[in-house]
Amino acid sequence: MFKFLTENWTLKIISLSLALLLWTFIMGERRLEVGYPVPLELQSLPEGLMVANEVPSLIDVRVSGPRTLLAKVSPNDISIIVDLADLKPGLTTFKRLEERLNLPRGLRVTRLSPSFIDLKLERIKQKLVPIKIILSGEPLAGFKIGKVRVVPDEVIVEGAESELKSVSEVTTEDVDLKGVNDGFSLIVPLIHRGTYTHFKDEKTTEIQVEIEPVEVLPPVEGGNMEQKTPDSKKEGDSQG
Repeated sequence: MFKFLTENWTLKIISLSLALLLWTFIMGERRLEVGYPVPLELQSLPEGLMVANEVPSLIDVRVSGPRTLLAKVSPNDISIIVDLADLKPGLTTFKRLEERLNLPRGLRVTRLSPSFIDLKLERIKQKLVPIKIILSGEPLAGFKIGKVRVVPDEVIVEGAESELKSVSEVTTEDVDLKGVNDGFSLIVPLIHRGTYTHFKDEKTTEIQVEIEPVEVLPPVEGGNMEQKTPDSKKEGDSQG
């Protein structure tokens, strides 16, 4: 048995090496399918325009090809680039996204999800809108709210032209007056729940609140005066 193992050992080693090379080659050329979450990159957005609809940030891509080629692909090196240069306001559909993939030759895209994207571009506009003060709670007993001012009382909102048309005002965060017995000034954040609009610069405002004592009226004098009835008779009237 030992003689059989050691006989022609050089030939046996060569045969084993060839078998290993053949196995490596077969496994390397074996076709596989791999999925990648590929980032969608929007480039060259025209000045004065903005994207005003929901666009996926990642595209699910499945790629098929030889195992050796797939092993060389790094997910960080794959992207789908969409050039927006020269686009006008409106809706544009981008199809055949697989043609925008920077994949090595020999690999084939078998599926994309989504397979296309709709892109809505709108003009960026600005609008000056009033600030509405939101108060909550009541001052301490015996006190009331006096004058309330907001400085500044208007703010600029910027964004998609269509959404901006429905923006008529913004509000402050709640200003709590519970238990207050003196006037105060407070810097409060502004609230605007826009999807494609936002504050251009200012995101806060100053609230000035005056708190006044409630006036107490004095008691009515003459509370012990006798009240005459209409049918009472004067002194000295004769009886009939």
